[in-house]
Amino acid sequence: MTTSDSQPLDDVVILLVRAAGSAMRLANAALEPYGLRARHYAALQLADSERGIPQRQIGALLGLDPSAVVALVDDLERRSLVRRRADPEDRRTRLVRLTSTGRRLLAQATIAAQQVQEQTVAALPDADRAPFVRMLQAIVLP
Repeated sequence: MTTSDSQPLDDVVILLVRAAGSAMRLANAALEPYGLRARHYAALQLADSERGIPQRQIGALLGLDPSAVVALVDDLERRSLVRRRADPEDRRTRLVRLTSTGRRLLAQATIAAQQVQEQTVAALPDADRAPFVRMLQAIVLP
């Protein structure tokens, strides 16, 4: 891949910004019929457990500022997609957990998100897809 003046484009930061931007645009468009954006979908996926997930952990996993996480979870809570509750093991921690409405919407939205995932890696040979995901995990989950 080259830039407009024919220089090779091998800067990892530029490539990751471009890849992330492309994936976000595709995901936001695919999730729009469900009233979701990519961040909503990601938070719902993370909250999909019996116990729930600490609100702080959503921010850490998505790379979001705590105030952005509060706004994100507030939005999902207003729509009755998640519920916050105190962690019985640590009352200072707020657990975010899907509601039944949130679980149903997530199941529908996951189909659209899987199609986006397929589009995103379509240029990669099948054998390279799993290693690609592991490399991304190594970068974002050190």
